[in-house]
Amino acid sequence: MTPQIPQIPQINVIADDYGLSPGVSGAIRELIGCGRLTGTGCMTLFPEWSQQSQLLRRLNPESRADIGLHLTLTDFAPLSRPGADKKLPSLPRLLSASLLHQLDQEMINAELDAQLERFVDGIGRLPDFIDGHQHVHFLPVVRRWLEARIDRLRRDGNLPWLRGAPSILLGTSVGIRAKIALVETVATGFDRRMTAAGFPVRGPLAGFYNWNRPGTFLTVIGQLQSGLPQNAVLMCHPGWIDDTLVDRDKMVQARPVEFEALERCSFSPNL
Repeated sequence: MTPQIPQIPQINVIADDYGLSPGVSGAIRELIGCGRLTGTGCMTLFPEWSQQSQLLRRLNPESRADIGLHLTLTDFAPLSRPGADKKLPSLPRLLSASLLHQLDQEMINAELDAQLERFVDGIGRLPDFIDGHQHVHFLPVVRRWLEARIDRLRRDGNLPWLRGAPSILLGTSVGIRAKIALVETVATGFDRRMTAAGFPVRGPLAGFYNWNRPGTFLTVIGQLQSGLPQNAVLMCHPGWIDDTLVDRDKMVQARPVEFEALERCSFSPNL
């Protein structure tokens, strides 16, 4: 029987990684078009961004979905240093450098500024929300960047909303609760600090599952069916597999499974 998801206007169903590959971007646009998503976070540091942003920009007026900036500080070539031999660090190296206070704030600022300006160039306006690939927006250097860019980020008197911290109470297994606990630790104090700075913060963050076992995405669907806390943000990673995705990311097989599960559901958020 096709799972039924009730209309839950206060839940944010956000697809990460728009711009990662044409297949990922196309699948997300289709889900936005049929009302299965309330928004998507965009990675702007890839060559295809110009084309993919225009396709999303044409879709957005009809969908009214939130279009956000998915800040990226790991694994890929930096946007702020064209032609650089070195890629951005892996997540473990980034976390280690952050703990040891070894991250260069000016270099981080330059990279995030470049990603923000490329978003504006492509979408034609500032982002509706900001979050981070692999949750990097929780890091102290990104918190400082957000605080320093408040004037730049304000649109029509409003700041973009931020994706808040997760809650271990939403874990569906021991292993998932352990993963949430790690992210929760990195996010310690984020919601409070960003709210004090004036940013709207939405959360808790939900949607954690073992993507090496794609079938367990049904636990995420189950969370939508059974209800999540008001204003929760449910992250997902739908997509169609293409050569670009295989070349760039380890999360491959789970994406079409997520797409099909979301497409089958009757979730129609009130945007």
